[in-house]
Amino acid sequence: MGVTGAVGQEILSLLAKRNYPVAELRPLASARSAGKKIFFGGKEWTVVEAKPEAFDGLDFAIFSAGGSISLALAPEAAKRGCVVIDNSSAFRMDDTVPLVVPEINAHALKAHRGIVANPNCSTAIALMALYPLHKAFGLRRFFAATYQAVSGTGAAAMQELDTQARDWAAGRPVTHQVYPHQIAFNLIPHVDSFLDSGYTKEEMKMVNEGRKILELPGLLASTTCVRVPVFRAHSIAINAEFEKPVDIAAARAAIGAFSGAEVCDDPANKVYPMPLDYSGKEKCGVGRLRKDTAFENGLSFWVSGDQLWKGAALNAIQIAETLFPA
Repeated sequence: MGVTGAVGQEILSLLAKRNYPVAELRPLASARSAGKKIFFGGKEWTVVEAKPEAFDGLDFAIFSAGGSISLALAPEAAKRGCVVIDNSSAFRMDDTVPLVVPEINAHALKAHRGIVANPNCSTAIALMALYPLHKAFGLRRFFAATYQAVSGTGAAAMQELDTQARDWAAGRPVTHQVYPHQIAFNLIPHVDSFLDSGYTKEEMKMVNEGRKILELPGLLASTTCVRVPVFRAHSIAINAEFEKPVDIAAARAAIGAFSGAEVCDDPANKVYPMPLDYSGKEKCGVGRLRKDTAFENGLSFWVSGDQLWKGAALNAIQIAETLFPA
């Protein structure tokens, strides 16, 4: 669902890359995209308008078309025996819907009732670093500052950054439509809408979703989400406090042993995770590991990951692979 969008296209690419066996692909989108042709698995497939009956006979559907579409159609698909893996925020905090990162809480899938939620992109990337450290030392609290690529907003945002950079270089006036301010050569500390608390919805997603996925209802966290002039891959600076004393070598070992992340940490040789290096990679990179100077039993680190992959398409496919193994 949402096959013509940025995440939808990444899902098709990853299904092929991972050789997931597909007997029938049913590309779904809005009425205006119905009839378009897409290519997958050496075949041409016709995009179908997403209606309740479009889910008949399917094992699962991956939804990547926004919360309103998910709320309208996911229950209809589930009624027809089609398991929905939803990329939107519509069901994430629903107590009856598992919120899953397979490397962390695949066991939660056993309780699904036809709908499974995918976490927010920045939450998924942060947890690729936090979870192995939590298992090693016991996570108490963390502060996070995100550096979120424009592709998290969509294709129009990527085009706006490209156009603004070209206009600036040519000395032409720089205009903006997608974001409330110019994004080229700028930082915008505003992702999603503001709440009465002063936090944005995006910032609270990491707090609330992190608690649910890690099964730590009392976890304390505070986040500032920032949009940066990077095309693809989010990065996050994290300061975390743990129950046990932190050992840097043990922290590196814990991350290195975790399937969702890899250590990229050799500052003396200018080696650390960067968005350019983690675009189009399945694992997230964790580096700049050092003892925190403000927290007792604290660790400061930096993580980069492809938000279109682990933050959306890849995580959804991993859920499908767990529910419907080849």
